[in-house]
Amino acid sequence: MKKVIGVQEASQFIKNGDTVALNGFAYGFGFPEGIAKAIGERYKKEKEPNNLTLVFGSGCGDNGKSDFGLDHFAQEGMVKRIVGGHMGLAKQLSGMVNQNKIEAYNFPQGVVTHLFREIAGKKPGVVTHVGLKTFADPRVEGGKMNSKTIEDLVEVIELGKKEQLFYHSIPIQVALIRGTRGDEFGNLTLEKEGVYLETLHIAQAAKNCGGIVIAQVEEVVQHGSLNVREIEIPGMLVDYVVKAKPNDHKLNSGNFYDPSYTGEAVIPVEQIRPMEMSPRKIISKRCAMELEKNTIINLGIGIPEGVAAIALEEGINDWTTMTIEAGSIGGVPGSGTNLGGATNVESIIGQPNMFDFYDGGGLDIAFLGLAQADKAGNINVSKFNGRMMGCGGFVNITQNTKKVIFCGTFTAGNSDIDIVDGKLQIRRDGQYQKFVKQVEQITFSGEYAKEVGQEVLYITERAVFQLTDNGMELIEIAPGVDLQKDILDKMEFEPVISKQLKEMNANIFREEIMGLKG
Repeated sequence: MKKVIGVQEASQFIKNGDTVALNGFAYGFGFPEGIAKAIGERYKKEKEPNNLTLVFGSGCGDNGKSDFGLDHFAQEGMVKRIVGGHMGLAKQLSGMVNQNKIEAYNFPQGVVTHLFREIAGKKPGVVTHVGLKTFADPRVEGGKMNSKTIEDLVEVIELGKKEQLFYHSIPIQVALIRGTRGDEFGNLTLEKEGVYLETLHIAQAAKNCGGIVIAQVEEVVQHGSLNVREIEIPGMLVDYVVKAKPNDHKLNSGNFYDPSYTGEAVIPVEQIRPMEMSPRKIISKRCAMELEKNTIINLGIGIPEGVAAIALEEGINDWTTMTIEAGSIGGVPGSGTNLGGATNVESIIGQPNMFDFYDGGGLDIAFLGLAQADKAGNINVSKFNGRMMGCGGFVNITQNTKKVIFCGTFTAGNSDIDIVDGKLQIRRDGQYQKFVKQVEQITFSGEYAKEVGQEVLYITERAVFQLTDNGMELIEIAPGVDLQKDILDKMEFEPVISKQLKEMNANIFREEIMGLKG
C-alpha cells in the first residue's frame, strides 16, 4: 500500500463525526502542525470534516498569537467535543468552551495518556485514585467544563475496599502523530522531537479500534535505511506518512531546532542567563531552600521554572534529578515555548511511562503554580472566571508527591513590588486576590492531602503558609512587610497564624547567592 502521501490528501481521510487523537505538548513539541493546518483549511473550504471529537493529553497552542496547534480546529461546527488534559494555550478553541459552543471534558493529563494505552488494550478504561475529591470527581464536577457537557465519562467505584475513579475508554478513529524520519513502510524515528510523549500509545489505540494512523515527518527515507534500534513507531501501526514543510515541523512554536533538547549536544550551563531580582526570583529562592540532595523533583509551569535557575546559580543543580511529565529527565527544564523539554536532557521516556512513575509516588518534591488558594488549602489552576485552562499533569503530580510546594505571587495583576535594602517594598498590589474564601475549581484537594499525609507549603514573595489539620497556617513573612496591611487585609479568609511566626531568610532578598551549597 502506498503510505507516503501529500498533506492535502491526508486531510481527506478524516470523516465527519470521527474521534481524532492528537499528539503534542504545550507550545508544539511533537505536534503534527502541517496535518492539523491542512484539516483546518479543508474545513474552511468544504465545511468538512465536522462534528469531530478531539482527544489529547496536552493541547498545543501558542497562547493566541496565531492559528497554531489545536486552534486550527476552532471553527464553528468543526468540533463537537474535546477530551483533554490541558487546552489553555489553544485560546480560540478553549474560548469556544467558555462560550458553551462545544462540549468539553478536562481530565488529569496522566489519566488521558494512560487512557490511550487502555484503549489500545481494549480495556474499559482507566481505574485510578487520581482525581479523587478534585473537579474530576463526578461528585464534584466530573471533569465537565461547561453546561453543554452532560454525559458522564467518569464514575466512582470501590475496588479493594478503596474508592477509585473509573474513566471510560473512548474509541479512536484517527490518530495524528509526528516523527522525525519515516520510511516508505511507515517506520518512524523520534530523535529530533525533544519529547516522545504518548506517540506509540495513540497509534496503537487507533489501530486496535479499526482506525487509521497518519504520521507527519521531517524527512522521508528509503526502507531499510533506518537503524532498527532508533525506530520508536513500527510501520505496522502507521497507515500514511506525510512529509511536512520545514515551518510546520519546528521543535516547537518558538524554535526550529535546539540539539540540547534532544541530547544531541550539551551546552555550557554558563550560557543560561541568571534571573534578575524580582518577586519571581524571591519566590524561586525561597523554594530552592526546600531542595534536598538525592531527590527526584518536578517543576510546573511559570514561577516554578525559576527553581531550576536558582539551583544553577547556587551550584546545587546536581542535588536533584529534575523531571518533566512530558518525559524529559535531567538537565535544566525549559521555559516559554520550550516548556516540556530540557536543556542538556539526560534521557527521555514516554509521557505515559513518566506518569506511571509519578502516580506511584516516585517524586520526592514538586513545585507547582499557585493561582488561587482557599482556607481549606485547595488550589485552583484550571478554571478562572469561567475560562477553561485545564489541569495538565497538576492533579497526578500533586496527589502523589511526598512534598508539594505551591509557589506564586501573593496577588495577581499589575503590581509594583521592589526590594530595597534587603526588604520587600510593596508600592502597588495586584488588583486580584489569590487567597479566596473558596476556589472556583478544586484542582488540588487540601482534604485529600491531609488524608494521605502529604507535606504541603504555599510560598509567595511576602508570606509562607503550610497546610495543617486546621487549614492554612502562616509561618513566615518577608522583611519590611506589615502583617495586617500587606497580608491579612489582602486575604478573603483568616489563616491560622503560627505561634512561631518568623521572618523569611534575609539572604532571599539579596542579589548575591544564598550559599545553599554550604
